[in-house]
Amino acid sequence: MSKLKSTSIQGSADGPHLLITAGIHGDEFEGIFAIYQLIRQIDASKLHGRLTLLPIANQSAVDQHSRYGEDGKDLARTFPGDPQGSPTEQVAAAVNDLISTADLYIDLHTGGRAMDVYPLSGYGLVKDDAILETQRRMARAIGLPLIWGTSAELDGRSMSAARDAGVAAIYTEYRGPSPCDAIGVKTYVDGCLAVMAEFGMLKQADSIQHPPPVIVEDSRPNSGHMQLCNPSPIKGLFESSVSLGQNVESGDLLGKVIDPLSGKEHQITSKQTGSIIVIRSYPQVDESDALAVILENNENPASPYQLPSC
Repeated sequence: MSKLKSTSIQGSADGPHLLITAGIHGDEFEGIFAIYQLIRQIDASKLHGRLTLLPIANQSAVDQHSRYGEDGKDLARTFPGDPQGSPTEQVAAAVNDLISTADLYIDLHTGGRAMDVYPLSGYGLVKDDAILETQRRMARAIGLPLIWGTSAELDGRSMSAARDAGVAAIYTEYRGPSPCDAIGVKTYVDGCLAVMAEFGMLKQADSIQHPPPVIVEDSRPNSGHMQLCNPSPIKGLFESSVSLGQNVESGDLLGKVIDPLSGKEHQITSKQTGSIIVIRSYPQVDESDALAVILENNENPASPYQLPSC
């Protein structure tokens, strides 16, 4: 059974149990450094409830400098795992057990070395109204400019582990391309402290003023499944023509994939009207790799959201 190197801080008064994880993928660092800062910063005498901090959920993936562990598996697609399975399956089982002990759960992500992701907080549109409203409160409190509620039916994820355990949970994304973004680290630290204040775990510090977020809830099947969007038709090199937050219309050019052997260019055009919230930043792509994610306005498909520049 995989052993997790987590830190648990028991407060001096009663309150909820908040779990914060990072390092589900081995090439995402802002969340890892944010949790190390929280470990140094939290004073147990001022804490209400319990805080469990897991900076690196998947040490094997970190060792591989990769999204994947030594067995080639993606931890974010392996929950609930198997304590007798492969290394990533064992980690998934251990994290799954930890999630089941929490009242509130935050999973910190970025786009890693391959993707640039618009800063957002997300959650599954679970059937339990009380849990869903708690997730909305968490997403608002963490202070990122986009809140994205999506299908709760996607399995294999930390969010599905929380869903099955009846735990209110959000995940976050903050840009991604190396090097590690110090502003992203601070944003995550401040956001986690704000969630703790929202639920009475800490006294409310001086609040950071954020512009009102764009809030989107999309219950369609596979909403939130970023890896399915705008796949590359070939193995090659991707050159983007768009930037994060940019609005595009159906038919607009997103970029091109160049076949390095023939030099032939394959134009990638949008099939949707909306806002770019993920764009491939690492040029090398395999066939079927996602190149971009477009956030559609379901209420008014012809009118994209106006996302603040990032």
